[in-house]
Parts: sequence; C-alpha cells; structure tokens
Amino acid sequence: MPGKPVNHRTAITTALILGLSASLLLALFSSESFAQSKDPFRFGVALPLTGSAAPFGSDQVQALEWAVADINAKGGANGRRLEAVILDTQANPQLGVNAVTRLISVEKVPVVITAWSAVVAAVAPIVNRNSTLALIIGANSPRIANMGDYVYTTYPLAEVDVTLLAKYAYKELAKRKVAVIHINDESGVYGARVFRDAFQKLGGDVVAFESYEPNATDYTGAILKLRAANPDLVHLHGNAGDSPQAVAQLRQLGLSVPITSYTAAYNPQLVEKVGKPADGLIVASLAPGPNDSPAVARYVERWKKEKGREPNNIPVTQYVHDGAYIIKALVEHLDRTGLPLTGENMRKALLAVRTFNLPLTGDVTINDNHTVLKPVYLLEVKGGRFTPVAVYQ
Repeated sequence: MPGKPVNHRTAITTALILGLSASLLLALFSSESFAQSKDPFRFGVALPLTGSAAPFGSDQVQALEWAVADINAKGGANGRRLEAVILDTQANPQLGVNAVTRLISVEKVPVVITAWSAVVAAVAPIVNRNSTLALIIGANSPRIANMGDYVYTTYPLAEVDVTLLAKYAYKELAKRKVAVIHINDESGVYGARVFRDAFQKLGGDVVAFESYEPNATDYTGAILKLRAANPDLVHLHGNAGDSPQAVAQLRQLGLSVPITSYTAAYNPQLVEKVGKPADGLIVASLAPGPNDSPAVARYVERWKKEKGREPNNIPVTQYVHDGAYIIKALVEHLDRTGLPLTGENMRKALLAVRTFNLPLTGDVTINDNHTVLKPVYLLEVKGGRFTPVAVYQ
C-alpha cells in the first residue's frame, strides 16, 4: 500500500532533533519515494568475496555498491530502485556455476555481472540456456567474444591491451627476444597467446613460453627456463592474486629485464609487496587514471577517505562501478519502450542502446562481435610508483 506523502520540512526538523545524518535522511526520503513508485530491479553479481582473489573481488563489489547507492539516491532507474544480489565465486569455476545457477533459478535475476575468465567460461552455457544477460566486467580471455548470444563484455579483451603491449615492446623498447610466462587457466593461456602471436607477427622472437598452475606458489622451474633463454623482456600473464609472487620470483631468480603485463598487475599492493625490484614493470590499463579524469580523481579520494587506501586493481573497479550505470540505462530503455524486464529484453536493450556514457570509464560501445574498444594507458613502475608512460587510442 503506498505510503503517505512526506512533509520534508517536518522530516528535516525531526532529523535534526534526533541527530540523524544527512545520508540517513536522504535514505529515508529515497525509501519513501521508491515506495510510491515502481518495483525495484534486482540483478545478480557473482564475484570472489573469499579466497585468494577476495581482495580484488571485494573491492569491485564495494565500487558497485557505491554506484548503486549513488544511482538510487538520485531516483534510481526511471523510479526503480536498483538492488544487487551478490554471491561469492572465490574465482573458482565450479563455485561460479553454483552462484550463477542460484541467481537465475532462485533469485530470478535477468542480468548477471561476473568476471574471471575461467568462471566466465564455466557459466556461459548456463546464461545462454536460460536467456539471462551476462555482463562480463574485468575478464580478458579473447574467447569470451564467442561464448554465446547472452555473453557480452563491457571490458576490452586481450586483443586490445595485450596486442598493444607486444607492439610497444617491439617498436618503442626495441626488444627482439622475449619470454612469456602465464598462469595455466582460461585468462593466462589465451592472453599469453595473444602476446606471443602479436610479437612474432612483428618479427620478434619468443624464446621461451612457460606456464605455472593456478594453485602453485613456487614458479622456479618455469622461471629458470625463461632465464636460460636469455630474453631482453618478459611478458607475464597472470591473475591479480598471483602476479605479485610471479614478479617477485622473476627478480629473485635474476631476470632484471623489463616485465610487461596487463591490468591484473596494475596494483599498488603489488609494488608494496615486491618493493624496489618491481621497477621496470610495465602495465596496460584500460581506464583513465586520476590524472586523466577529475571524476576518477574524486573516486580515488573517496577510497582514501573511506577505506584509507587505493583500491586493488583500480581500473577493473572502475568498470564494475560503471556496470551499475549500464544496467540503469538498460532498465530505462525498456521502461520507455514498455517491454518487460526479462533477460531476453535486456539483451535487446543492450544492442539497441550500444553506446553508454559512463562516469569513470567514459564512452563504451558494444560491438556486433561482442567486444569493446577503449584507449590503452601504459604505466611503468619507477621508484616504487606507477608512472604514466603513454596513451594509445
């Protein structure tokens, strides 16, 4: 039953008497406003909240929750409150299957946000079979583009940033002999191949191509093979959780050459763990940094103020944050056209809208081949800090 209209002057006076915060007062107003309008829109989120990937997944969820709160504080999606149903995957494919199955069959969500390439590969048949739109935000395996009609990345895949890293190594750094080391999973196997193939196409020589297992902590055997090949650059294609250990062991075992990696290694905590030996690490970011965007600068300051630190793997948190705004746009599009908020219609809305102007990552256009293109920001660790090097469109 609809609530009675709020007398804002009375509410403000009452709030002041009771000592309520401005944010709580805003929440009270928002709740009353939503109570008189439309049903909320619930969507699923399947990310790691425990396990080795938890520092990254938890920060992504925090960014998403801030975005949802900001959207709801301004009236939601065409009067609908957004509500995220968040489940833990531990970045484990089987747990990802369990989480996404529950989100679809029990929670009845028409859209799911998820990441980690191995998880995406495992859940893709489920979302396709149930006509549930999956927004992949942060995974980079190039195979994601071909995982089905309901699987769409809002984040560039490896052909964008990893290909650029190979070109940068060959053309700008004038390297001719590189070694590649990667984690043996969906992201590592296929992302490493992108670097290898791009570098060889330019005329370079890949003198070693080694892997390590996802649960391993000692990569000595693989790294010694890289060292024996005497490369003048190493490309590391790990995940966020294992990349600090890989960089540290590469340096400890005598590989002092530059190391390239993708966004998984763009993490202040990596530099803190590895220390001075992290110098010479070159990473590709797919989102603007604080020096590139006032909105991103405010976002980072929010982290420092509320959490006392920068987020883990900041570019991906920006994309996950902006995922809430993509969902908002899809809901508003379907409400305008009078279509029900089903997974099938959410997919139709995605293809109709195509381009989304997002607060932290800028314009994102969904291409016919299920991919997106974005500028690549290169940064190098110098003196224990990530320092911008170049931006490539």
